[in-house]
Amino acid sequence: MTEFLHQLVAGIATGGIYASLALALVMIYQTTHHVNFAQGEMATASTFGAWYLLSTGLPYWVVFAMVLVASFIVGALVERVVMKRVSGRSDFAFVAVSVGLLIVFNSASSWIGGTEIRQFPSPFPSFLGGRLVSAHEVGSFLVTLIVLCALLGFLRFTPFGLAMRAAAQNPLSSRFVGIRVDWMLTIGWGLAAAIGAVAGMMIAPVVFLEPNMMGGVLLYAFAGALLGGIDNPWGAVVGGFVVGMFENIIGVYIAGPELKLTVALALIVAVVMVRPAGLFGRALTARV
Repeated sequence: MTEFLHQLVAGIATGGIYASLALALVMIYQTTHHVNFAQGEMATASTFGAWYLLSTGLPYWVVFAMVLVASFIVGALVERVVMKRVSGRSDFAFVAVSVGLLIVFNSASSWIGGTEIRQFPSPFPSFLGGRLVSAHEVGSFLVTLIVLCALLGFLRFTPFGLAMRAAAQNPLSSRFVGIRVDWMLTIGWGLAAAIGAVAGMMIAPVVFLEPNMMGGVLLYAFAGALLGGIDNPWGAVVGGFVVGMFENIIGVYIAGPELKLTVALALIVAVVMVRPAGLFGRALTARV
C-alpha cells in the first residue's frame, strides 16, 4: 500500500507538468484548430537557456523569471513572424511549418548545450519531501499548480482573459466589438511558450536535460489534452493529472516502464475512437 500511495502521489506531481503542457497545447488549438508540434521543443530550448543562465551563477528564481519573460517574447515572435504567414492556408501548411519549427528549436537546444545528457538543478529544499514523495515532486507540483490556477483565473475572471477566449472562440464577432483578434492570438502563443518553459524546467531534474527530453512528455500532455478535451482548458488540466497517475500506476504494476509511452499512445487512440471530443469537450457541428 505504501508503494501504491507513493506512485499515486508521484503521478499527481508529474501529472501537473503534463497538465501545464496540455494547457499550452489547448491555448494554441483554440485559436488555430491545430496542434503545435513544436511546443515540446520550444520548452526544451527554454530549459537549455535556463541551464546556460544558471551556469553563470545567477540565482534560480531570477533565472526562472527571466526565462518566462524570454519564452513569452519568443512565442509571440514565432506567431507574428512565422505562423501569421500561414494563417488561413491549408492544414498541411500549418503542420509543415510546425514540424519545421520543431527541428529549428531542437537544433537551437543542441547549439546551446550540446547533445550530451546533463543534470538540471532542483531549487526545492529537502524538507519539502517525505516518505511518499521527494522534495522536487512536491515543489514542482506546487509551482505548476500556482501557474495553472493563475492562468485559468486570468482567462476566466479578467476582462483581458475573457477577450482572449472570445477571440479564440469567435474571431468575427470579436472584431465587431473592437477586440484586436490578431494581438490576442499573439499573446496566446506567448503565454503557451511561457507555460511550456515552466513544464520544461520542472521536468528537467527528473528526466535529465538533453535536446530530445520533451518528446515523451509532449505525448503524455497530448494524451491528457485529448482525454480532457482539446478545446477545454479545464478539461486538459484534469486530463493531464489523470494521465500522470495512470502512467505511473500502469508502468509499475501492469505494463512496466518500457511500455509507458505505448500506454499513452494507446490512450490517445482509445479516446479518439470512443469519445473524440474528450471527457469535458463538446462536439462541434458546422453547416457546409
